[in-house]
Amino acid sequence: MTSASPLAQRVLAPGFEPVARAFDSAVADDSGTGAALSIWHRGRLVVDLAAGTADPRTGRAWTLDTPSVIFSSTKGLMSILLARLVEEGRLDYDARVIDYWPEYGAAGKAATRVSEAISHRAGLSAPRTDWTLADLLTWDRATASLAEQEPLFEPGTAWAYHAITHGWLTGELVRRVTGKMPGEYFQELIADPLDVEAWIGIPEQVRERVAVMTVGSTLHDLTVRQTADLADGVGVWPYRALTLGGALPIELVGDDEGFNRADVQEAQVPGAGGISTARGLAKIWSAVVTETDGIRLLRDETIELSTRVQSEGVPFFESPAPWPRWGMGFQLDSEARRYLGPSSLGHDGAGGQVAFGDAESEIGFAFLTNRMEAVDPRATSIVAALKDVLD
Repeated sequence: MTSASPLAQRVLAPGFEPVARAFDSAVADDSGTGAALSIWHRGRLVVDLAAGTADPRTGRAWTLDTPSVIFSSTKGLMSILLARLVEEGRLDYDARVIDYWPEYGAAGKAATRVSEAISHRAGLSAPRTDWTLADLLTWDRATASLAEQEPLFEPGTAWAYHAITHGWLTGELVRRVTGKMPGEYFQELIADPLDVEAWIGIPEQVRERVAVMTVGSTLHDLTVRQTADLADGVGVWPYRALTLGGALPIELVGDDEGFNRADVQEAQVPGAGGISTARGLAKIWSAVVTETDGIRLLRDETIELSTRVQSEGVPFFESPAPWPRWGMGFQLDSEARRYLGPSSLGHDGAGGQVAFGDAESEIGFAFLTNRMEAVDPRATSIVAALKDVLD
């Protein structure tokens, strides 16, 4: 394994050169923005690459130690926490949410199962009332609002992507079971033992190192169309799922807006607000599927249970195919998001973030970028190159 200078940083094990070429190709014309790729194989770091600019305003370089917002890849981390609680017998996927969170039973939700709440079948993908930024930043206000809300459809009968609200559903379950906020429990169970830079709610001193997210052309075009549709009364609930009715911009970021804000990054928003280095995120997924630095986060039988398909096919609110698939919060391999195959579990994130583990090949993978796109083959091309290497 070799390392190069900070200006051309890379850790690359023999045999993984095609993956590095795919990464280089993906970021070659990415002027002004940056990216990182990390891969662990059989508990060993084999690829660690960084390129480009972490902060286009200052020209600060993206290094191997640059943390970045991972958006919905945070849902994968929360799913690991829940699966571990199931493994320890402290949580039951088949139990009712009210068995742990009694207030959740309001407005016809008393029969909702944990498995339904965490697999986008809760009917709470968007708030019925407009949220403010203060609502998003205040844990008790966010969770109480969801507990009180009448669902948008009968829970368990359909699925709709809970883009932001998912994190408060999973996070409050963690809090009720452990007595700890999800960010604290994540540090205790995962980040500290693995010695990785990953957070759900960053410490203030980390803020200056975080990559600044930018909106790429395809994401800009998509959000313009979504806003026009909203004015015509189309796509109201998927739009509100992202904005929460005003707490966030539709792009999720902007100049000191959304997930570029210090207060949002420091808050615990576990549906989309996790921050990590690519190396740290990939190491976590490695430890999910194989012993890594002496740590195995989930047993094989826990992975088998938590990756049983819960949601797939046509969603409740119309959206174009292909559609993703989920297990117990984990995103699974599908036409919409290609991983290595049926033994993969993880979660992608807005704008091009991809993080997963693969049990069969003992891979932990993370690709992060601060140029957010809606049409984005970058990570897909890198995963395809990795698959060819492993085959």
